[in-house]
Amino acid sequence: MAPIMTMDEQHGSAGPAREAPDDAVRREAKDWVVHLATGSVTTADLQALAQWRARSAAHDRAYAQACRLWGQIEAPLRALAPATAAPRVSRPARAVLGRRAFLGGALAASAAAVAGVALVRPPLEMWPSLDALAADYHTGTGEQRRVAVADAAAIEMNTRTSLNVGGADTVELISGEAAVSAYARPVVVRAAAGRISASEAQFTVRCNGAQVRVTGLAGQVEVTCAARRAVIGAGQQIVYAGGDLSQIAAVNPEIVAGWRDGLLIFQDEPLARVIEEVNRYRPGRIVLMNTALGERRITARFKLARLDAVLTQFREAFGARVTPLGGGFVVLT
Repeated sequence: MAPIMTMDEQHGSAGPAREAPDDAVRREAKDWVVHLATGSVTTADLQALAQWRARSAAHDRAYAQACRLWGQIEAPLRALAPATAAPRVSRPARAVLGRRAFLGGALAASAAAVAGVALVRPPLEMWPSLDALAADYHTGTGEQRRVAVADAAAIEMNTRTSLNVGGADTVELISGEAAVSAYARPVVVRAAAGRISASEAQFTVRCNGAQVRVTGLAGQVEVTCAARRAVIGAGQQIVYAGGDLSQIAAVNPEIVAGWRDGLLIFQDEPLARVIEEVNRYRPGRIVLMNTALGERRITARFKLARLDAVLTQFREAFGARVTPLGGGFVVLT
């Protein structure tokens, strides 16, 4: 990633004084962190970053500081949302970071793109979408929360999940994953283009854009999408997207809902899929740079409270090379 030049540097013309060296280093560090999180990272990029950080202690410190600021990016993004869509978050509010403190310099020129596009479709799910931020309930990375829906149901929200509660027996799952324990009175969960309803039953719902996956844990669960309807029981799963409803499939509820017990469980899954799932629960991102490595199969149980241990296991089990970049970003080759 080539550093972004100022107008004076590009044209050599007279004008405002150039920024001080320290300011330039901090600005370049911010550019690097944003590129790692939102760009298509190449081996050449990683080598260039390593060389940039090695220039001086000031460069390395600036990079570490930019990584820390990136971890607080949700606060300035919330400041960009309309006042009428003020979010209600479930965790204590973080200290607000001024929008230009991180998105300054070269990024200030693209603030409109951040507000208009990144809030709607966050790159790599690095922060919540505008709809998610405006939800009644929202969980952050690695956070879980329990919500009561009057006397109709209890809901366990998994990481990066947003939902609205409408009335005493209706829930809208905007994004993420939730486990629903329905009581005697029927409860309805709306997700994407479908509807899930049940009473005296337990099930999980995972919403990823237009695709929704429903898994029965106990009792009977009715799933409706467009004009199609299906009923699933414990150990069964169905997926819908748009107006398409899949066939009912048998699954292991322990694997699907392991997160409720603080576990991520994988049974003969490709490593790329495992990394994709782990990334939902930890800050930063594990970037897989080796396609052949991503195709290796793995069966494992990971504790959510100790997810950094997965990197050690990847190294020991597959001989993977693990390169920490700071701020939770890790490259796996």
